Amino acid sequence: MNDKCCTNQKNVNLVLTGLPSEDDIVDISEIFKLLGDPSRMRIVSALRIKELCVGDLAAIMEISQSGVSHQLRLLKKNRIVKTRRDGKLIYYSIDDSHINSIIDVALSHIHE
Repeated sequence: MNDKCCTNQKNVNLVLTGLPSEDDIVDISEIFKLLGDPSRMRIVSALRIKELCVGDLAAIMEISQSGVSHQLRLLKKNRIVKTRRDGKLIYYSIDDSHINSIIDVALSHIHE
């Protein structure tokens, strides 16, 4: 086995200065973990089309409202979805355009 390796200190320094912080890496990983779950991805995909309440999402997902609520809590905690109250109902929607952009890029990639 060859013990030689390429170490170009200029390249190493360039990459090290351009890397996101460790905190940012952890936060990015958490977003991808959340979106990596098929149930949560279906919820997010539905919310990309229309703002919905838990009952509507449960009907679309064909799972219990408590199951949907659990997933929505995780998504809201990580700012993937946001809420709007209308009387007694709470409606969920995508938090901001960045989430849509991430999904659009992923869809474009898989359809290439």
